[in-house]
Amino acid sequence: MSIEVHPVAPTREQLSRFVRFGIRHYDGNDCFVPPLVSDDINTLRPDKNPAFDYCEAQSFMAYRQGVPVGRITAIINRKANEKFNEKVMRWGFIEFIDDDKVVDALFKAAGSWGRKRGMTEMIGPMGFTDLDHEGMLIEGFEYLSTMATIYNYSYYPEQMQRLGMKKEVDWIEYRIDIPSEIPDKMKRIADIVKKKYNLRTVSYTSRKKLKQDYGHELFRLINEAYDGLYGYTQLTSKQIDYYIDEYLSMLRLDHVVIIVDEFDHLVGVGITMPSLSRALQKSKGRLFPFGWYPLMQAIKGKTDRVDLLLVAVKPEYQSKGVNSLLFAELIPVYKKCGYKYAETNLELENNHSVQKQWEYFDRIQHRRRRVYRMPIPESQNKA
Repeated sequence: MSIEVHPVAPTREQLSRFVRFGIRHYDGNDCFVPPLVSDDINTLRPDKNPAFDYCEAQSFMAYRQGVPVGRITAIINRKANEKFNEKVMRWGFIEFIDDDKVVDALFKAAGSWGRKRGMTEMIGPMGFTDLDHEGMLIEGFEYLSTMATIYNYSYYPEQMQRLGMKKEVDWIEYRIDIPSEIPDKMKRIADIVKKKYNLRTVSYTSRKKLKQDYGHELFRLINEAYDGLYGYTQLTSKQIDYYIDEYLSMLRLDHVVIIVDEFDHLVGVGITMPSLSRALQKSKGRLFPFGWYPLMQAIKGKTDRVDLLLVAVKPEYQSKGVNSLLFAELIPVYKKCGYKYAETNLELENNHSVQKQWEYFDRIQHRRRRVYRMPIPESQNKA
């Protein structure tokens, strides 16, 4: 039976079908965490996502006898290609049944789209920006996923190998046991750093005040701290406004630590959040009519784990112990909430300075994910 691949129009109706296929694909899987459907739809809509100011994208759905069996999104990030002097097409939002013909058809469609626009290589899974989901899971399929990461079946990397894709970069993740108290060495370092550099932490009880005081500065700090990381491109002012509205309104403020110097300039930030994994499973990615309730319960701390979403420190303060100050503030909050575990976000496997911050804790490195690279076959120019 032949596979038909059709482009997805950027309408809410067609993108909803595209996103919901990715959720139904994991029915019955206890480790998969669905996205919020509305978030993924908005990410893929040119009239909603400001990344389309410098990106071009096309999503595709694969069908067999009218039944959806796979999906993929091809993305050209012109800013990244200019920065890294490449002609690369990114691919992401990939889902497929374990069928060679389906996989081949999806990548043929995406590759042909990229070739016609002058691209010579493809990499993925990646999104429009570094704040989108990226990296195919290759180890840790038995662990509950997080809202910030991709989950996929174990046959996915096997299919990438069959296609001839090669490793581009790996990220690793840790599950950390929350200690009963701040480790002594971490507390000493935090005290020294605070005095040596005249640093202090700032707390907020108002999201509006946090946005007003440090919203834009926070994302400018992310631009500065992450600029040298793999695939990162600077967020534009328009994107910063978008992310401020999208994410800062969801934060639980006692899980956020802001570090400033003696002039109130932002030095570091730690953004963490109660795990929404089980709540998103219950809601099936929908806020309405009742999906909001388990999400609100999780945000209130009705969970045994916390997600470490983002840590950013100004380059001149990196490797000087500022991270100790962040976690010296957060650990008492975590104990008060009754968390047993913390889930780190993605860390490049060779970023030893970041991994060193976990040396104070009992931990396991439980997940690994990969971005693959492959030339786009010249024959796909004519596909």
